[in-house]
Amino acid sequence: MCLTGHADQTQTGAGGLGRIRMSRRDLVRGLAAGTVVAFTAGCSYNSALGRDQLLMVSEADLVQLSLSAWAETLKTEKRSDDPVLNRRVRRVGQDIVTAAGRGNQPWEYAVFDNKEANAFVLPGNKVGVNSGLFKAVENDDQLAAVLGHEAAHVTAQHAAERYSQGLVAQMGMAAANLAIAQTDGGHQRELSKALGLGVQFGVLMPFSRQHELEADRIGVDYMQAAGFEPVQALKLWQNMAKSPGKASPPQWLSTHPADETRISALQAYLTQRGWMGTKASV
Repeated sequence: MCLTGHADQTQTGAGGLGRIRMSRRDLVRGLAAGTVVAFTAGCSYNSALGRDQLLMVSEADLVQLSLSAWAETLKTEKRSDDPVLNRRVRRVGQDIVTAAGRGNQPWEYAVFDNKEANAFVLPGNKVGVNSGLFKAVENDDQLAAVLGHEAAHVTAQHAAERYSQGLVAQMGMAAANLAIAQTDGGHQRELSKALGLGVQFGVLMPFSRQHELEADRIGVDYMQAAGFEPVQALKLWQNMAKSPGKASPPQWLSTHPADETRISALQAYLTQRGWMGTKASV
């Protein structure tokens, strides 16, 4: 079930679906002061996902919050001065966002001198790619799979959804802890800790794993639309699974799907779309 909040703050939104426009600090203060008072049934439908989403904050709010994080990353992390890698990331990235219908928006890419095979995106279209990723990326098609995945997170509004899920979890924990504090038996601390673990591993992490699989699927669509070979996304994740020194925790302890889960889901989607072993038409 999706929920949307209301508070003593100005709300904006289309179709009568309000979204709270406030900072994280304002939200926390509001919870403490009781000014965020209730939730009413309501959802935002995302056509790219084919499902409803819980969205309690706007993308604009998250952009503002992420700008400082991006600026700090640029200051503290070593940037790669490899002109070939930087041009390659910007070129393939532009092809992907154009195919995604977001080519008219400003996108910023940075390649970091980091051995970890990883990439990330922040609200506001800020994309970071580690140089270590290119040990797994064999060609531009596989790089497009990575950048398509990151662009898909933006289209899917996963950051706003995760943020909203976290707020709901905080509210639920606050209410539950209040109830636990009123129980007898002296086991309040143990009950509260167990509840926190249940929320983390039973609710928030599974949602994150769902987001990763959704971004894989949408990213493949962007690859195909941009003229890249969709099956190369499968080869990329197979390469990632074989990365030297990689030790993945059990899936239930991770925010990302297990390699075999991700590869199986992607293979099924490529088969469904008829893209296994076929090159995309430009």
